[in-house]
Amino acid sequence: MQIKRTLAFIDEVAVEAGQPVSPPLRKVAVVAVFDNPFAGKFENDLGPLTKASEEIGRTMSKMAMALLAPHKPESYGKGAIIGINGEQEHGSAMLTTVFGNVMREAAGGGKAWISSLTKRAAPGASIDIPLAHKDALYVRSHYDGITITLPEAPLPNEIALICAFASRGRPHHRVGGPKASEIRGVDGLS
Repeated sequence: MQIKRTLAFIDEVAVEAGQPVSPPLRKVAVVAVFDNPFAGKFENDLGPLTKASEEIGRTMSKMAMALLAPHKPESYGKGAIIGINGEQEHGSAMLTTVFGNVMREAAGGGKAWISSLTKRAAPGASIDIPLAHKDALYVRSHYDGITITLPEAPLPNEIALICAFASRGRPHHRVGGPKASEIRGVDGLS
């Protein structure tokens, strides 16, 4: 599948609630838009979408790491908006472990499963991509998200695939739970 369009988003927070954020929190998202080969028809075997997600994911993740630099990724998330002639399942087929492993590789590793969201929508839709720590899902400071709006995408027969990364947890986290500094990195949970 050929990427027809790429969109990139950066959200950097240097001040939150009147308090400086040091280091700043940088969240990035990269979106790849391409034709959905299964739009308008039912297909039992969605394997071609899963297979294509590897190379598309590699391209997207490389761009995301460049946007995040000079920071290193601490959390990640993924998503897809499927044009209205497709099925939500088409986006889910692209967000499997195949796509996730490419994101983990770009992030320099990761033990935790990657939070995701998929939906069908018309062009101009917004989506909230959930973020969580890449090595330990239970680290509450990294429960976050990035909201993006896709102008003119996806068209009815397209898919918009999204990868997102963040450089740190939420600014001024103070709701308890395990700390990032306490991660054991054994099971992806703590």
